[in-house]
Amino acid sequence: MIRIRLARHGRKKRPFYRIVAADQRRSVRGKFLDVLGVYNPVAEPKVFEIKEDKLAYWLNEGAEMSDTVASLVKKFKK
Repeated sequence: MIRIRLARHGRKKRPFYRIVAADQRRSVRGKFLDVLGVYNPVAEPKVFEIKEDKLAYWLNEGAEMSDTVASLVKKFKK
């Protein structure tokens, strides 16, 4: 099963996240299939960028969003 989830990057206490499509059995830091966007909760204002076309593609392929990504998409949707 493909899952759209956050992959943590950055340094200690300064995280930023890539929104990736990955096999749910793989590690969060492991291989992923595609990068869909980024989320930076530390920046002011918070940065949330996602490529809508890639998100739609992976959802049509049967991927599921994690609860966190789903709430972020809902929160930042314009």
